[in-house]
Parts: sequence; structure tokens; C-alpha cells
Amino acid sequence: MSVGSGCVPAIPGAAPPTRGRLLGGAFLQVAAARPRAGRCRATQQHEGRVRLGGRVVARAGAAETPVAGAGAAFSEKFPLRRCQTVEGKAWVRVDAEPDGDGKCKVVVGCDVAGKWVLHWGVSYDGEHGSEWDQPPSEMRPPGSVPIKDYAIETPLEILPNSEGRYEVQIKFDKDTPIAAINFVLKEEETGAWFQHKGRDFRIPLSGSLDGGVPLGADQDIGVWPGDLGHLKKHEGSNAKPQPGGTGLSGKHISGFYQEFQIIKSEYTQNFVTVTVKRDNETHKRLVEFDTDIPGEVVIHWGVCRDNSMTWEIPPEPHPPTTKIFRQKALQTLLQQKDDGRGNSLSLLLDAEYSGLFFVLKLDEYTWLRNLENGSDFFISLTKVEQRGSAQDLDKVEPQKVEDKSSQADGIISDIRNLVVGLSSRRGQRAKNKVLQEDILQEIERLAAEAYSIFRSPTIGSVEASVDLDDSLIAKPACSGTGSGFEILCQGFNWESHKSGKWYVELGTKAKELSSLGFTIVWSPPPTDSVSPEGYMPRDLYNLNSRYGTMDELKELVKIFHESGIKVLGDAVLNHRCAQFQNNNGVWNIFGGRMNWDDRAVVADDPHFQGRGNKSSGDNFHAAPNIDHSQEFVRNDLKEWLCWMRKEVGYDGWRLDFVRGFWGGYVKDYLEASEPYFAVGEYWDSLSYTYGEMDYNQDAHRQRIVDWINATNGTAGAFDVTTKGILHAALERSEYWRLSDEKGKPPGVLGWWPSRAVTFIENHDTGSTQGHWRFPYGMELQGYAYILTHPGTPAVFYDHIFSHLQPEIAKFINIRQRQKIHCRSKIKILKAERSLYAAEIDEKLIMKIGSEHFEPSGPQNWIVAAEGQDYKIWELSS
Repeated sequence: MSVGSGCVPAIPGAAPPTRGRLLGGAFLQVAAARPRAGRCRATQQHEGRVRLGGRVVARAGAAETPVAGAGAAFSEKFPLRRCQTVEGKAWVRVDAEPDGDGKCKVVVGCDVAGKWVLHWGVSYDGEHGSEWDQPPSEMRPPGSVPIKDYAIETPLEILPNSEGRYEVQIKFDKDTPIAAINFVLKEEETGAWFQHKGRDFRIPLSGSLDGGVPLGADQDIGVWPGDLGHLKKHEGSNAKPQPGGTGLSGKHISGFYQEFQIIKSEYTQNFVTVTVKRDNETHKRLVEFDTDIPGEVVIHWGVCRDNSMTWEIPPEPHPPTTKIFRQKALQTLLQQKDDGRGNSLSLLLDAEYSGLFFVLKLDEYTWLRNLENGSDFFISLTKVEQRGSAQDLDKVEPQKVEDKSSQADGIISDIRNLVVGLSSRRGQRAKNKVLQEDILQEIERLAAEAYSIFRSPTIGSVEASVDLDDSLIAKPACSGTGSGFEILCQGFNWESHKSGKWYVELGTKAKELSSLGFTIVWSPPPTDSVSPEGYMPRDLYNLNSRYGTMDELKELVKIFHESGIKVLGDAVLNHRCAQFQNNNGVWNIFGGRMNWDDRAVVADDPHFQGRGNKSSGDNFHAAPNIDHSQEFVRNDLKEWLCWMRKEVGYDGWRLDFVRGFWGGYVKDYLEASEPYFAVGEYWDSLSYTYGEMDYNQDAHRQRIVDWINATNGTAGAFDVTTKGILHAALERSEYWRLSDEKGKPPGVLGWWPSRAVTFIENHDTGSTQGHWRFPYGMELQGYAYILTHPGTPAVFYDHIFSHLQPEIAKFINIRQRQKIHCRSKIKILKAERSLYAAEIDEKLIMKIGSEHFEPSGPQNWIVAAEGQDYKIWELSS
């Protein structure tokens, strides 16, 4: 803190993705594995075609009988949205020589279409540090808007007759006392922020600069990627010095010009229409696909019978340009329409088939699936008989699917029997820690298996009728870990409050996040707060914040629940800002429904004159630290948490700054509020010797484990140890650090994986704060590690909605397809200077680092994902 899964079954064949990127009304996805060469065979069955109304119709598993006439029909149009990239450039120019008005100027521009804004401020001569000031009014271009008291936002205007070039000019006097202009380039429509090597751009105007190397120095340029794309130094475009001049007092202003490449994602709306007709004479079904997507489009498809929801391949003959994929599905190239505006295909199927599955494949890494449920498209072929006329599928009652019900009943019975057995021994206390751990693992295994079935979209409408008692699972079974298969998304960054409508904006991304495979979203602090980011709470029952209103928050939670995602509230319990002063003028008297006095403040907080007991943890010096030893404080906080669960609908908590108070109090709060999932932020420094990170970080992870243990395991904790070790391993090419002395992972996930929430970035470490930014350009190595390893992985919002998303989606898909969970078994194969490799659950191998590595042994391993310095293999079935 700073001041101020459901396991969805894979598409048959395992390679095509089951999770991906929701874009509007479509499902854009990155394939998790590519078919091995020689495994797919093309079948050119030209004799399997018939002519219908002058058209050639591909036939699958049908006798060679022409369709004489079409009977009843129905049709459904599915919206799609594809992502396309547009490349352009941005530039910065300093004109050091005064113009006709005697002004020098800074010019910032770009040639990529968008709503671009310059978020900027200045630094004055003699100032130290990285704080911004607002520029004088005469320096602000027209249209500038002040942001708080430290920045200005100025829109870039399109230049006349420029074919889409945007610029803003900032003019200044040559003898200005301003030392530098600081800025971040922002694309307003999507909230993308572009920075300089993870920090603000800093343009020198005069004097000397502190707080970072100025833009224009001879060095590589990197950025923090935002929602939209990424920015990098344009090839061959070194900073170009221009003639400069010397201002008053001997200060030198240097002119220069520098370009950067911008890669922007744009989204294109498309559709696919599926029409099913019945032939009255042959009783076969004609299925017609029509899409306006240009270029090559492949349909990955299969059929099912008797509502089994199990993919199968119809017998030959198959349509032309069809390949059999791993003996479990067909892939057919759609035919380009005569007018060149899209593609189409017709299939003639036997009446014995009750349904058809399909996914559209655009290239090796891009798949389109159904937005409504985040799974494969499914067409019920029996609808044409049931309805008897053309109409939309969404008007037809869904058919119930009863498979897996007996399996679910068996698991529920196992869970109940286990709980009954534990209840009968409630008065006994097992002294054998190994036995306790074995029992806990069995409970979590059963709960996770039940949850997997419960979440599976192939269950259909039975999902709502399964007799699954959450109280038997969530409370002791899933304490701290949910199902064990959770994948967490941090749903905001440090700047999210600025729009004032973040809850509304985040709600629009719920289905996309669900389709990517996330099962939990961490939402920002909801309460009234002195700081707009929410981490200086004041009136805890006032849920109207800079992120939106209480009604908007409740609607956000509802939207995520409808998308199958649980929601964590960010609960700041360590400290609270007072509304009133005491007789000494100290702010330590609280208002609102929790109208505490100074007894609620710890006695050893030197700034706020508390009359409570001494703190049970570390003090947070920016606000009064709350004394949790006071019974009235604990009662009020428990009541508030329960109110938040009931009123807002939160499913659990992210607990801020838990170093500040004893974990035993957290245990009380969580037992009262009964969260499905909870995670604490226990962040302190790792161990260093003479500036070098120590290899052994046991003391650091022990402090985190001690806190978890104090909560009685009711909460997990962010694995700060693993993040820090990943920093050193990747930055310094010291991958040997990723194995401890016993050959286990060196972070919390090596000791207590079911309580370790792994991450590489968050709103404090990254975003526009950048307190501890993950090594630039190595983010995918980090995600390849945490998304294949045990523990509960968390992905940062800025990384999800950036150019990193396709690979992150691929990693998530692999994790869910292989059913990797928080207690998965790991075997470290290599931990050397430039290589780390590990095997997880004997069905997945991964490696990061520049050194070459390939799996060995008799097993057949298939590459599922690879990129710069990372590679993942799956065991071939």
C-alpha cells in the first residue's frame, strides 16, 4: 500500500484454447498448443459434395442423396470482435532557439489515431526528487485542465492536412527557472499510459536534474505498457541533438528530436451466422455458416448425439479442405464468398446428431468463441424439429444435461461424510502435524474436484440444480484458497480513480476476464477516503468513493457474479483517518457510524496521541493506527465486514498492510465474515548483504508464514519473497536463486503453497507509482513461472489489458487444461545461471532463461507455449 477457476474442459484435441480474450461480443483467444507435425491429415473428399440450389454443399457422414427441399429452419447471429494492431510512432522535439515571439518550445506528437492526452508537470531549478509542480498559467496550452495541484492534462490536437498527425506544443521563455518538463502520454479512450523506462518522461530545459536520466540522453528507451499497446524506441532513431543556446545565468538548453514506435490495438466488429434447416425428404440437417471475417477462417468442429455433450467426429466423407485434429475434432477451411466479403460453409448432417460444437480459428494463435458463456459455440440441431419454424436460438428453452450428476453426488457424499467424521471428533485435537496436513489436503482435493465439476460449462443448466452445500466446502475446506484452482485478477491500477466511473468501466470487462479464465477479481478500496486511491479510509460505511457510487459498486459485483467471477473487497483495517480533532488539535476523533474516540488509536503512534494499547505490529505513519486489541473496535469491524458481505455481495477480502496488526485479529474478522477467499499484504524488505540480495531468504518468508499461521490459515498472503527472488534471478541472470537449499521453490510457495498468492506486479510496485517494478521486458518469464507453479497466481490489470494479454491467456489456458492448482507437486529439474526448469504434476514442464533446454525421457512432450527465454511443454495423451 502507498499513501497518497473453474476448470473448463478443453476443446477436443487439447491444443485449441478453452480460455481467451473476450472482445465485445466475441471470444478472442490464443491457442495453448499447436498440433504436432504429422498428427493432422488432410482429407480431400470431393466426392462427398452435393448440389443444393446451385451451390455445392459439403457433406459429413451423409449418404449421397441430394437435398430436395428445405423444411423448418432457425438461425442465430453471433457478434464477434477481433483485435488488430496498428503501428505508428510518437516523437518528442525540443526547439531551443526562440521563435518570433521569443519563445522556445517542446513538441510532443504521434501519428496513431486516438484521443491522446499529455499528462504533465514541471520541476524547478534546485528541486530534488521526483515530485511535480503545475506549470505557470502562461505556459499551459489552450484546452489544458489542472489535475489536483501537481499536474496538467493537455489534449493533443490533430494537425491540419497532416493525414492523422497529433501534436501539442508547450512554449516557454529561454530564461525560465523551470529545470524540466515531466510527462506521461495517455490514450484517453482506453486509459493506456506510456512511460520512459518505467518512469515519467523527463525533458531537460535548464540547470541540472535529479531523480533520473533525462529523455534525450544516449540510452535505450523503454516504457510501462498500458491497456492499449506498447511503446519502444524506434529502430535507428537515436536522440538527435539540435543546436541549442545558453540562457541567462549560463544555463544551457539543448535541442533534440527523438522517435518511438507505438503499437496500438484496434478492434473490428464481425459476426457469424449459423442457420439450420431440415430436409423434409431425407430428414437430414443442413447447417450453414456465414461470416463477414475476411481472409482465411477455419472452423474447428465436432458433433454430439443424445445430448451427451461429448465431441465426436462424424464418419467420412468430410468436407473438402478438412483435417482431422488428434482424432477428436475436424478443422475445415471456410470458402470465400463470391463477392469477397467474408466466408461461408454448408454441412449436411445425419439426423442422429443432436448438436454441433464449433470454434473459429483465424490463425495459429487466434480463436473466436462464444461470448455468452465463455465456451465453445454450441448449436442444438434438434431445435429445428422442436420449433418447426425459423427463430432465434435464444428463445428456445435450454435442454438439461444430466451427465456427471452421479459423479457430483458421489463427491458431495464424500465431503459430507468427511465433515461428519470431523464433527464427531471436534473435541479432540490432533497433535500430529503431518496427519493434520494430510486431512486438510484430502478436504481441499475433494472440494476442488467438486468445484471443477460445478464450474464446468459442459454441465449446462444442471449447474444451477446441483445440490452443492457451499458451507461444507468454503468453511473449513477452502479456507484461504477458494477451490484451489483460483486465478486472481487485480482489477485496477493506481490511476483508476481518476475517471470517477471505474466501477462502470470495470464492469464492461467482466465477461472478457471470465473468458480469459479468471475466477476472482480484486476490486479497489470502496470507502470514503482522504486519498482518492482509497487507502486512507475515513467513514467506512460511506461507499461513495472516487471509483464510483455504492449503487455502481453493487451493480459491479452483480455483473461479475453473473460472469462466474467472485469479487474481493480491498479492506483497509490497519488505519483510519479521523474526522475531528481533540482538544490538542490532533486528528484522532472519528465520526460516522463508527464514532470512535482516541481509545481506538494505538498508544505508541507518535503522531496521533492515542489512548489505546501499544500496537501489535508496525505503525503506518500517515494516519492513526487502529488498536485492534479493543473489543469495541473488533466488534465494529466484524459488523462492518459482515455488512459489506451482505450489502455489497463481496466474496472475500484483500487485506491491506497486515504488518500493522496481529494475525490473530484477522482470524477473528475472517471467522465472523466467512470469506470464500482472503489474502493479506505482508510486504517488508528481503535480506541483503552489502547491497546484494542474499541467496537464503528463509527469514523473509518465515515472517509471512508466521502471519498466515497467526490467522490459523484462514487467509493467504502475497508471496513477496517469490517476487523479489524473481527480480534478482531475471535481472542478473541468476536463475539458480529459484531453488532453495532443499531443492524447493524459495518463496512462500515452497513452504505453504496453498496460502501463497504469487504475483509479479501490482498498483504499488508498478502502475504510475513504480515502487518496485518487475524487470522490463521480462514480464512473460515471470508469468510463465507463476502461472505454471503451485500457489494462487495473481495477474495485474495493466498487464492483462496490454500487448502481454495473448501470452498470459495462453498460460492461463495451459494451467486450467492441465488442472494445475495451489497444491500441485513440483520437481525442479534445473536451477543454473541462465536456466530454470521444473516439472509440475508430472504433466507439464516449463523453462525460463536464455539457456537451451528440452525435456528428456520416454514421455512424449508437446510444446504448448514459447517465446523469448521461456517455453512450456505438455505431456502428450
